[in-house]
Amino acid sequence: MTIPASADTLLPLSELRRPHDWRWQLSHSVSDAAALARALPLSEPEQRGVAALGERGFPLGITPYYLGLIDAADPDCPIRRQVVPRIEELEHVPGDLADPLGEAEHEAAPNLIQRYPDRALLFATDRCAVYCRFCTRSRLVGAGGGARSLDRLGPAFDYLRAHPEISDVIISGGDPLVMATDRLVRLVAAVREIESVQTIRLATRVPVVLPQRVTDELLQALRPFHPLWIMTHFNHPKELTVEAAEALERLADAGFPVMNHSVLLRGVNDDADVLAALFRGLVRRRARPYYLLQADPVRGTGHLRTPLQTGIDIMRRLQGRLSGIALPKLIVDTPGGLGKVPVGPDYVVARREGVTRFRTHRELEVDYFDPPRRAGTANGDPGCDGLECGRKEH
Repeated sequence: MTIPASADTLLPLSELRRPHDWRWQLSHSVSDAAALARALPLSEPEQRGVAALGERGFPLGITPYYLGLIDAADPDCPIRRQVVPRIEELEHVPGDLADPLGEAEHEAAPNLIQRYPDRALLFATDRCAVYCRFCTRSRLVGAGGGARSLDRLGPAFDYLRAHPEISDVIISGGDPLVMATDRLVRLVAAVREIESVQTIRLATRVPVVLPQRVTDELLQALRPFHPLWIMTHFNHPKELTVEAAEALERLADAGFPVMNHSVLLRGVNDDADVLAALFRGLVRRRARPYYLLQADPVRGTGHLRTPLQTGIDIMRRLQGRLSGIALPKLIVDTPGGLGKVPVGPDYVVARREGVTRFRTHRELEVDYFDPPRRAGTANGDPGCDGLECGRKEH
């Protein structure tokens, strides 16, 4: 057995003990065309995509661990489709945008994006453990610079202090968990020192693509800064390996609530049975399925995106089949940075005065009756008649 590396040779069997170290994983990531071609028999669209990497300007990077999840004999492997470049990345389709969430327009300070009144996203680094081919920030990640220093983030901290209405900060990038522990701790501590910030979220794909990073050292270093929420990103049940499950369980045991974003991707997880298996598997590992995201219209990702109706149909099939704690919201992050919108099946069949007819997941129709309007109340609110509330009207 060998582990592919970006060098010209493959690693000998004696080196296999080292993949358990997350730094080893990062330093031996497949990051060039030659290493990828040695690791996988590439299809013709993949060969052309790898050859054209420079044209899109979006890097290649796959950890040996995540590469090991790919079925080398299956060109449509769901792991493979997420990380191996294809020539379709050079195609532009209607609606494509370089910056689909309008982050440049909503930059409140350098490296700080505010699209909502009460929360902001802090861009901590442009590095990732794996560069997903559907990445919303493909225009930025891997572009150089690496982790942002505290001095460089100073204007962002000043903005947060000057705007106490921002109570929730998402630390993202890139992936903040690929930063050195001491650097990450200094960053989290600096955010935690801002009194108005109540909640800090770490947006990361590390439990999926680099679970070796979730070490006792990391957890002990971050625990003093609770509440810290982990926003992770599993897309397929094949990613819920023993190593990934252990990483999720270590996070939960250390008091980190884990919420998962899944992106709906063509040929990866655009199937109700696949997503049901994923969501049940996450809940079993104490990770809450939070959002099922319609893929952002990033330039070069049209071949991976699904029609919106696909997600709506999937949610209709999952409703009633999955517990509420395993059922995420289907979300469209509207182009231009105008905010997230929940979408889903319409269960309302008809409405008339005081009565709403629903169609349930069993395809049965049932009426729900509003309470009768009572004297002295408005808008059908049953309100309080004074006597029942124990107060007298004079």
